[in-house]
Amino acid sequence: MLTESMEDYLEMIYRIIQEKGYVRAVDLAGALNIQPSSVTRMIQKLHEGGFVIYERYRHIALTDKGRRTGYFLVWRDEMLKDFLTLFNARVGVEEQVEGIEHYITPPTMCLFRNLVQYFRAHPEYLDELLAMNRLNKYPEGERLEDLRAWLFRHSSD
Repeated sequence: MLTESMEDYLEMIYRIIQEKGYVRAVDLAGALNIQPSSVTRMIQKLHEGGFVIYERYRHIALTDKGRRTGYFLVWRDEMLKDFLTLFNARVGVEEQVEGIEHYITPPTMCLFRNLVQYFRAHPEYLDELLAMNRLNKYPEGERLEDLRAWLFRHSSD
């Protein structure tokens, strides 16, 4: 079972390999803004889990399992950003995605994908939905700006 941290590492390994064709521990440390010693410990865990092939002082390679999982993690990140952006989330999209992505199931991600595809194919319905949102921003007309999740990351809209 992957932890949140393991998912973040695997996603970044996948991204760097897609960009550069290879990844080294120092590349990963720089991309994640962490110490190289932390990278080594996590890479060893991912190696034990069958996600990467790691030999000390060599490049880190994804196994087939790691490649499939990395692809999904990047897709999930991009799909959640697409979803929030499509529905006009103007503030804190990156932070919100980071908060959501580790707790959402693959079947639910497919629902998000389907909604994005549907509303892109039918922008008139998206316009109706966004108009409804402007009329009643919160459930039952409540003002929820005092919620910790909102105050923690955002200034008022």
